[in-house]
Amino acid sequence: MQTTIDVQGMTCGHCKSSVEGSLKELNGITAVEVDLSTGKVAVTYEEEKVTVEDMREAIEEQGYDIA
Repeated sequence: MQTTIDVQGMTCGHCKSSVEGSLKELNGITAVEVDLSTGKVAVTYEEEKVTVEDMREAIEEQGYDIA
């Protein structure tokens, strides 16, 4: 499965790394692509192992808001 999450507050390479790292730690995430210019995070995942809500929580724990 693939989903796109709109994340607010990402402005730099550290932000990108922080979001990517938090998502890749989740079991079932197979790919993460962060676009700083649009604030969109494309995530490929196994829906039987992880939910979109899990992803949102991981991003919010890093201090970013979900649009």
